[in-house]
Parts: sequence; C-alpha cells; structure tokens
Amino acid sequence: MTIQDVQRGAAGAGRCPPAEKLSYEAFLAWCDEDTWAEWVDGEVQMVSPAGRRHQDLAAFLLMVLRHWAEARGLGLLLPAPFQMRLPEPVNSGREPDLLFVATKHLSRLKETYLDGPADLGVEIVSPESVGRDRGEKFVEYEQAGVQEYWLIDPERQQAEFYQLSPDGRYRLALGGAGGEYTSPALAGLKLPLEWLWQDPPPRAAEALRVLGLLG
Repeated sequence: MTIQDVQRGAAGAGRCPPAEKLSYEAFLAWCDEDTWAEWVDGEVQMVSPAGRRHQDLAAFLLMVLRHWAEARGLGLLLPAPFQMRLPEPVNSGREPDLLFVATKHLSRLKETYLDGPADLGVEIVSPESVGRDRGEKFVEYEQAGVQEYWLIDPERQQAEFYQLSPDGRYRLALGGAGGEYTSPALAGLKLPLEWLWQDPPPRAAEALRVLGLLG
C-alpha cells in the first residue's frame, strides 16, 4: 500500500488498522497524533489507552528526567506518542512511554520519529502491555542497541533497570521495589525507587529539590 492510498482512504477508514502491510512511511501518513499504534515489520499494532496511574507516573518521570537532562545539557526527553524507528533486522516502529536521546545522537531526530535507537527507553507496564514490554520490546530494544531499558510495573511495585553490555545483551543493573538506581545515560541521576510507587507521585518540586536541582 502506498502513501497516496493511505491518504485517500484515511477519511473513510477511521482508526481501524489497515489490513494490508504498510511501508514505514505509509504508516506515519496513516497514524496521526491521536492514534496510539506501533509498526512491526509492515503490520500495524494498536495500543490501548493508558490509565490514570500510568499517566501520572509518566508525567512525573518526564518532568524530573527532563529537568535533569536539561540542567546538564545531556540531551532530550520525549514522551509518547513519539515513534522510535528501529532498523533492520528489527524493522519496527515502537513508542516507548519515555525516550531519551543523548546530545551526540540528536541528529537521529526527525519531525515525527527518532531514526534509530534511543539511549534510554522507559516502559511503564500495564496489564495490557506486560507481554509486549517484557517480551517483544525487550528483544527488539536489545537487538537495536537501546543502551538502557527501564521496566516499571506500578501494579506489582517492581522495577527492572537493564543496561546494554559490551556483548550486546541486556544485564540487570537493579531490580525490585526499593533502593536507588544510578543511570549511566542520564549521567549519574540517582532515582529513589520508592517514588515510583507513590499514588499520586511526589510533587515534582520536592523531587527536584531532593535531586539538587532546586534550592
């Protein structure tokens, strides 16, 4: 299916995924900013809307991590929906809940997608996404070279922080409900895991003060 076919059919097609396989360019033409979907080897996979707790935690992490990155000139944090295009042999377009692109890799950023792996991908696990986040995405992010992968499960109060080793495999750097995670991608950020389980999350100003970003 061509980009022109997608554009001609978009008005009548609604948001049901096309039955035909699409090129990545055609997928981007079909998928607007209000449609949550991913692209895997030419096929469109719809993603369910996130719940309140998921969104609260994503907003909190975006605020804290973005301030940390900007204060140190490390790079850019982006929230979903924003595509991460993973090249062959992975051949997928995924939407992490949060992604971080280091300054040295900002040339990968296009208007509507990241052309290549992020330096850090964050997935907040929900009952609907648990198999995808722990299975398909874990393998794809590892194979494509996403340097850090965070899996945060608020329901189980469990977090897993993976770092890509020199042999190209993810190694678990920290897992569980407590402790403090130090991020290589975010240059020494020390994230208290207890923040992740508070509902609602801590006030951003309080968290930034603890991290030394506010007086």
